Amino acid sequence: MPARTLTSPSGKTLHHVGSRRTTPAEDRVAKELRVQASKQKRLAENREYLKNSNVRAYLAAIAVAEGGDYDLMYGGVLGKKNDRWRFRDFSTHPGPGIDGRTTAAGRYQINKANWKENGEKKMGLTDFSAETQDLIAVESIRYAHAIDDVIAGDIEPAARKTSAVWAAIPKGPGIPNDAGQPYMRYEKFLRAFTDNGGITR
Repeated sequence: MPARTLTSPSGKTLHHVGSRRTTPAEDRVAKELRVQASKQKRLAENREYLKNSNVRAYLAAIAVAEGGDYDLMYGGVLGKKNDRWRFRDFSTHPGPGIDGRTTAAGRYQINKANWKENGEKKMGLTDFSAETQDLIAVESIRYAHAIDDVIAGDIEPAARKTSAVWAAIPKGPGIPNDAGQPYMRYEKFLRAFTDNGGITR
């Protein structure tokens, strides 16, 4: 089909180049509804994973390795009374800790970027409550493709995969985490898992 031509009042020939359509408002609403439904589905799935005893035990082992607690910012010391790096406001991520830069916080030392990506973006969570921290940790395990290993009690592959998320987790028996930070020996990590009710295959 030949291109349409028009003549302007001045006599100049105008050529039709193309047209542009805006997205109808209904499509934007439908997209928002799809996004919300996706977040609710992911949230429900992760809440279901939290009911699994091996998942809870693995989360406890991560907490032991990271030395975190639900109310500790980076630099806080587990068990220390009146620690200035404890926080009481769980309505949002507490932000940087002792060095003024590092935002790792909570039981699993979740940084602000992880909180936004895995909490708000994937599950619609905007607080930093204990449940939110647990759910973000589960989402991080899923991101590492280790959730099935954890549920099955295959801790060696689970540790290898999640060591990329948490620097304190060893990559396996006798294999350090090479993130350049202190890490827990595999045997101790495995014991933390079983001591918290985890069952290995």
